[in-house]
Amino acid sequence: MVLPGSKSQTNRALLLAGLADGPSILDGVLTSRDTVLMRDGLTALGVVFEDLAPGRVRVVPPQRLHRAMSPIDCGLAGTVMRFLPAAAALAPGITRFVGDPAAAARPVGPVLDGLCQLGVSVSGARIPFSLEVPEALTGNRVTIDSSGSSQFISALLLSGARYPEGIDLRHVGPPVPSAPHIGMTCQMLAERGVRVETPDPDHWRIAPGPIHSLDATVEPDLTNAAVFLAAAMATGGTVGVAGWPAESTQPGVVFLDIARGMGATVEHSGGVVGVTGPDALRGTTVDLHEASELTPVVAALGALAEGRTEISGVAHIRGHETDRLAALEAELSALGARVCQTPDGLVIDGRGPDGLHGAPVRSYADHRMAHAEALLGLVVDGVVLDDVACTSKTMPDFPQMWAGLVSAR
Repeated sequence: MVLPGSKSQTNRALLLAGLADGPSILDGVLTSRDTVLMRDGLTALGVVFEDLAPGRVRVVPPQRLHRAMSPIDCGLAGTVMRFLPAAAALAPGITRFVGDPAAAARPVGPVLDGLCQLGVSVSGARIPFSLEVPEALTGNRVTIDSSGSSQFISALLLSGARYPEGIDLRHVGPPVPSAPHIGMTCQMLAERGVRVETPDPDHWRIAPGPIHSLDATVEPDLTNAAVFLAAAMATGGTVGVAGWPAESTQPGVVFLDIARGMGATVEHSGGVVGVTGPDALRGTTVDLHEASELTPVVAALGALAEGRTEISGVAHIRGHETDRLAALEAELSALGARVCQTPDGLVIDGRGPDGLHGAPVRSYADHRMAHAEALLGLVVDGVVLDDVACTSKTMPDFPQMWAGLVSAR
């Protein structure tokens, strides 16, 4: 099967193209709710998009971003509510940001704090909030606590080269989660001629300068791939995903090691990854601090496995689209799983599929929860999702792709 482009790479590529020194053509661009919100927000700031073909878009940046005349809608998208304000700091005047009702629970304060340190006046600490941007930012030194999300760091790095004095950014606090996403940001900046210096741990420095235009192709989304590969693991079948990169900064690549650890067979040849499930899954112990988006699918596999699965390093996902640890504990328990929260994760005592039973389950408007519950529904009769449409956040065709996968079994 062929998966759509990475949401993380798509939204970074769209933003960088919108800040570049000339037009860019992007291929493999994901069209989903999160990426449409990013495009709409950048359009409000003066960027022009021309759709050339499905997944192919030409991005024309303005000479200078301008303030948004109407509030920018962030929906429930972390990349939008964190990345776009840092870019809007280049647009003098007042720009307002709004979002879904649940967006107010998603932390954005460290980005806003960083912008305040650069001379931006901020009203509000969460969605909704507004920025009042001066004609020119002042200084470049910023210190924030990014232990709640790596996106706080990425947000300021992505726009940092365009700030008048660049940016000298430090993190203070517990370790930053999902560090590979910062690596992705730095690599994509480097490809566009922006050098990110890291003189010390938790310290990033970018000199002022241009972001060069670049025609680029977005990789398939390896985190979205996990639920399809997990379907093979849950059913003892085989699923292949085409276009798997030989090397990637996407955290989702670690799912292959998790699959092996739970007893699956993994083959990688000619750009195709194939996963074949075992007769019975076995529990595993895994630290997902750097790949926390995988937590719901791995938890679902743990509920289907024989033996204990321990997931750690993911306390920060209590601040994702929903409190994912509480949601997983509630919904897996509703299906008969033995699961409990720990300070930074979950413990699941798996008894195999026969230890579960059907029931209605809630997705909490969270695409990753819906993925996990659809996976459980493959092997447990009577699992009924309340909202599969929320998967449009990163994969609008998920219901059709899932139905095709099921019919091919």
